[in-house]
Amino acid sequence: MSKNIKIACLGGGSLYFPRVLADLALANDIADSEVVLYDIDAEKAELMAVAGRRLAQVADTGLRVRATADLDDALDAAGFAVTSIGGSGAEVTRNVYGSWYHNADMHIPAKYGIHQVIGDTAGPAGMMMGLRSIPAYMHICKRMESRCPNAILLNHSNPMAPIMRALHKYSSITSIGICHGVQGGIAAAAQLLDVPAGELECRWIGTNHYYWFTAVCHHGHDLLPELMKRTREQTAPEAHAMSADLSAAYGHRIVYPDDGHIIEFYPFAAQVSGQQALPYALAESARNHGYDAAQPMPERQPASSQVRAEFLTEYARILDAVELPERLDDGIHGEGLARLISAIARGRRQVCILNLANGSAIPNLPASAEVEVEAVTETAGARALTMGEAPHVLKGILEKRFVWQELVADAAVKGDRNAALQALLIDEMAIPPRQAELMLGELLSASADLLPKFSQPSGCPVQSARALLP
Repeated sequence: MSKNIKIACLGGGSLYFPRVLADLALANDIADSEVVLYDIDAEKAELMAVAGRRLAQVADTGLRVRATADLDDALDAAGFAVTSIGGSGAEVTRNVYGSWYHNADMHIPAKYGIHQVIGDTAGPAGMMMGLRSIPAYMHICKRMESRCPNAILLNHSNPMAPIMRALHKYSSITSIGICHGVQGGIAAAAQLLDVPAGELECRWIGTNHYYWFTAVCHHGHDLLPELMKRTREQTAPEAHAMSADLSAAYGHRIVYPDDGHIIEFYPFAAQVSGQQALPYALAESARNHGYDAAQPMPERQPASSQVRAEFLTEYARILDAVELPERLDDGIHGEGLARLISAIARGRRQVCILNLANGSAIPNLPASAEVEVEAVTETAGARALTMGEAPHVLKGILEKRFVWQELVADAAVKGDRNAALQALLIDEMAIPPRQAELMLGELLSASADLLPKFSQPSGCPVQSARALLP
C-alpha cells in the first residue's frame, strides 16, 4: 500500500472525528493521503471537512480533506474506513446519548424496573443501540465488498462487541475495533503505582469495557500484588468505588474502573427501586451521561429549521475551537488511530490495543468471542497476541456475555425478534419473560423507523401490560 492512501470517515459528522482529523494531519507516514468524510447529514460532514482542512493546513503534511454526500464516492478505492455511527439516524443532537432514541432506550426499561446508567455496552439500551446501528454497518460492508474489498474497517462505535461480532460473522471485510478503555485503565493503575504508564508491561483479559489485569510488571518486577494492595487500601475515586470493591472481592484488578460501564455487567441495575437507589455514585453518573429518571420522556418532534440552524451554529463553533495537538497520539494514552493506520499501510509491525475475534489469544474462551487484546499489526490488518487463560470466575462472566453479543448481532442482521428477546433474558438486567416481551415491544416500536427488518411478533398475541405487570 502506498504512502498516499484514501481514508473514508463514515458518520463523518460525529464529534469523534475532530481528534481523528488532527491525528491524521500530524502523521508524516501517510502524508499526502486523502480523507473523505461521509455522513447522512451532509451539512455536518461539510462543516467537519472545513475543520479538517484547517487542521491539515496548520500541520502542513499535505493531508487532503473533503466531504461527500455519496457513500460510494467515499469508499471507492479506499484503503481504510473509520466508522463512528451512533444509531440515531440524522437526528439533531451532539451525540447519541442526547438523542430521542437513546432517551427511549433508558426511559422504557425504567418502567419495568431497569435503571441503566450509560446504556451503550449491555442491557436493553446497549442492545437497542446495536439493533439500530448494525444494519448501517452491514450496508457499509456490502458497499465495501464492491468498492474496496481489501480495505480495513476501523470501528469506534458502541456497543463495540456486538457490532464487531456482526462484522466478523456476516461480512468478508477485515474489521478492527478501537477503544481507549484499556489505555485509561493502565493509566489509572500507573497513577496508583506512581510509575509512568508507558513503562508498565500489562496483560489483561476481557471484552470491551470489562477486563481484568492478570499481569502488571515494571522493569522486570511483578507489581500486580502491590497494585492489588493499593487498590484495597487506598480510597478509590467516587466514580470507581464499585470497581475497587469488585476488584478486592475477585483478587484481580478491574482494568477500566468506570463504574458506569462496569454496572452493565452486573444485575444491580435491575435490583433497585429507582434511579436514586442505584449503588455508589451511579445515580449521579447516569444524570451526567444525560439520563435523569425524574424528567419525563421527551416528546418526539422534528427539529424546526430554527432549532437546526442553532444546532449547526453551535456545532461550527465547537469545530472552530479544535486545535492541532503538539504531537501524534502515541497509542499509550489514547487510541493511536493514525499510528495504527500508518503501521498497517507501511507494513510496520506495531503492538497496539484492539478489539478482535479471540482466535487462540485466550485459549479457554471461544474462538469467535469478541475480546480486547494486545495485537501486532501486519499488512492484512492485525493479529491478536497470546494473553493467557481467563481466571475461572471471569470466564463464567464473559461466556454469558459472549452469548448476549451473538444474539444481538443475529437479531440486528436478521431482524429476529425472538433473538432480541433471548438477548434480554440472558442479560444481567433480565426481568421475567412476559414483562421482557412487553418491554421489547415498546423498545422496538420506539425505534421502528430505524428497524425496517423487524416485524410484529407471530404466534400468541402479546397480552396487555395491565394483565402482566404487577
